[in-house]
Amino acid sequence: MVNDNLNLKVNLSGLELDNPIIPASGTFGFGYEFAELYDINILGSFSFKGTTVSPRYGNDTPRIAETASGMLNSVGLQNPGIEKVISEELPKLKKCFNKPVIANISGFSIDDYVTACRLIDRQEQVGLIEVNISCPNVHNGGMSFGASAQAAAEVTKAVKAVTTKPIYMKLTPNVTDIAEIAKGCESAGADGVSLINTLLGMRLDLRKRKPLLANTTGGLSGPAVFPVAVRCVWQVYNAVKIPIIGMGGVSSAEDVIEMMMAGATAVQVGAANLVDPFACKKIIEDLPRVMKKYRIDDLSDIIGGAH
Repeated sequence: MVNDNLNLKVNLSGLELDNPIIPASGTFGFGYEFAELYDINILGSFSFKGTTVSPRYGNDTPRIAETASGMLNSVGLQNPGIEKVISEELPKLKKCFNKPVIANISGFSIDDYVTACRLIDRQEQVGLIEVNISCPNVHNGGMSFGASAQAAAEVTKAVKAVTTKPIYMKLTPNVTDIAEIAKGCESAGADGVSLINTLLGMRLDLRKRKPLLANTTGGLSGPAVFPVAVRCVWQVYNAVKIPIIGMGGVSSAEDVIEMMMAGATAVQVGAANLVDPFACKKIIEDLPRVMKKYRIDDLSDIIGGAH
């Protein structure tokens, strides 16, 4: 049990979390599937499945391939669309989760982002909006919005103009300088940043002599990317003043502490949920032990503590 003397609470732009653990978007559905396994109200919050304006079937299968210390995925943002998320998924979630949720929003044009963010901003259950700018910009040759500081700033500015809730821009690591992108988001009014999304990778099927994934390439996640994620969080913490939600290969309470010392205020857990559906529960229960081991009384005190 949690020691009364330990403080696990963290604050994301006014949204207070009981602890820093947040299941990452795309690895926790809309929450209620996991609620059948344990009380998900122990979570700090969670980021629901990436949502677009229109429903999306997603990419062809196979969509997932295992790697030595992680996995590749190319799901393709399969989701029921913003209107169904609001009318069906959020009411279902409300029955099993009584804390503010993080809405993960994706788009293929500035208009997409604006429309979805404006609609989700009105939902009482949503405490924070996480804007995934790792999507291909259909009006700019498929280059992701997160690939340049200018494009990232344009999306940030556009969604900030139509929302009242904190906006966190989710950044891709598939860039030359992630800190520059973060600075672009901050300058355009972002309340925080989330990083990292997956690293681009691929595997080949030796018998068929072709890519394992139908989409050829996919996003690498899992323990393999953790050192890259820590490096990115460290660099971004040095570059901006806004809070960071760190993610990428986190699978233990020790990883959470390391990510926070690098500069994260809260930490998302992704691929680990697909390996063990109780991963977040176990990490939360183990945090007090690890805090005592490293003589940490208050998690807020260690944010950026290694700098």
